[in-house]
Amino acid sequence: MRLCDFLINNIEPIVQEWEDFARTMQTEGKPLDPEALRDHAELMLRTIAADLTTEQSPKQQVEKSQGHGASGESSAATSHAVTRLMAGFSIDQVVSEFRALRASVISHWMKQVKSGVAFEVEDMIRFNEAIDQALAESISSYTKAVQASRNIFLGILGHDLRTPLSAILLGADVLLRTDELGARATKISSRIYASVKRASQIVADLLDFTRSQLGPGIPIKQSLVDIAPVCARIVEESRTVYPEANIVLTSVHALQGQFDVARLEQVFSNLITNAVQHGAGNLPITVTLSTSNGALLFSVHNSGSTISPEVLPFIFNPMGRYSPQSTADYGPYASLGLGLFIVAQVVAAHGGRIEVASDTESGTSFLVNIPLVRVSA
Repeated sequence: MRLCDFLINNIEPIVQEWEDFARTMQTEGKPLDPEALRDHAELMLRTIAADLTTEQSPKQQVEKSQGHGASGESSAATSHAVTRLMAGFSIDQVVSEFRALRASVISHWMKQVKSGVAFEVEDMIRFNEAIDQALAESISSYTKAVQASRNIFLGILGHDLRTPLSAILLGADVLLRTDELGARATKISSRIYASVKRASQIVADLLDFTRSQLGPGIPIKQSLVDIAPVCARIVEESRTVYPEANIVLTSVHALQGQFDVARLEQVFSNLITNAVQHGAGNLPITVTLSTSNGALLFSVHNSGSTISPEVLPFIFNPMGRYSPQSTADYGPYASLGLGLFIVAQVVAAHGGRIEVASDTESGTSFLVNIPLVRVSA
C-alpha cells in the first residue's frame, strides 16, 4: 500500500490524535469544540496524499523543502495558522501541532510496515517535504497576521491618544499665557507643557512608524521652499529645550529646493536631539547646512560616547535602541526609539540618503544628502 492510500484510509485515527494533542495545549480562553480542534487537519492530510501521487522534479523538491512550494496563500496550512492565532495558540504550539501530526502519521505507517506492507522510501521523503512545506506556510501566515494586528493596534493607539494630549497641551498653553499665575504655578505649567510636547512627539513617531509598515512609506508633500530659515528655527528651538547644550550652527543664508518642510523639521529636530542626548555635555554640538552638486547637505556632529561597529549597520532599524546609556532609564529623554528610523524614512522619501560615522577620535556624525529637485513619482 502506498503512503498516499494509507493516509486516506486512516484519516480518522490520525485526525483524532491531532485533536487530542491540540486539546492539551489550549490553556487560555474558551475551550475549543472537537470541530475547531480538528481545524484543517483532514484537509491538509488529503492535500498531502494528493501531492504524493503527482510527479515532482528535483527543483520542485528543493523548493518544497525550503517552504516555497506552490500551494499558495489560501492553503489549509495558512488558514490554520490564523485560526489558531485567534484561538490563543502561540507560534510554538502551532509548530508542535505539525510535529505531532508528523509523528502520528509515521507511527501508524510504521505499524503497517512492520506487519508486512511494502515500504516506499520515496513516499516517506515526499511526506516529510510536504509537512515541512505546510509548516513553513503556517509559520509565515501566523507571523504576518501578528505583525498586521500589531500595526493596526499601534495606529489606533496613536490616533486615539492625540485628542487628550492636544487638550492637555492647549490647557497648559492657556495657563502659561495667564498673567495672574505665580512663579510656582508657571513653573509647573511649563513642565506640563514640555512633557506633553514630548508625549505628542512620541505619538507622532508611533503613527509615522505605523504608516511606514502598513503603506508604501512615510508620505511627503514637496514644495519649493527656502529651508535655511527652517533649519535655523529648529536649532533655536533646540537651544530653548536644551539650555545646557552648546549647539553651534553653520548655515548658508538661503537654500531653495523641493522639500516637505514639516518632514525636514523632523529630520533636523531628531538628529539634533539625538546628538544632545548622547553627546558629551561639555563639548559643542555642530550643526551644518550647506549645498553641493544640486543637493542639500545637513550634518550633525557630537563628541562623547561612540556607536559600536557591531550596531552601526542597524542604527536606523525601527524600535532600535543603541544608546551607550542604560536602556532602563532615559529620564526626560524617554521615547520609543523610532527617531532615527523616521529620519531615514523621510530622507528616503525625498530621494536622498543618510550616512553615519562614529569613532573615538572623530566622534559621531550624521550626514543627510537630499536632492534639491522634486523626486519623480
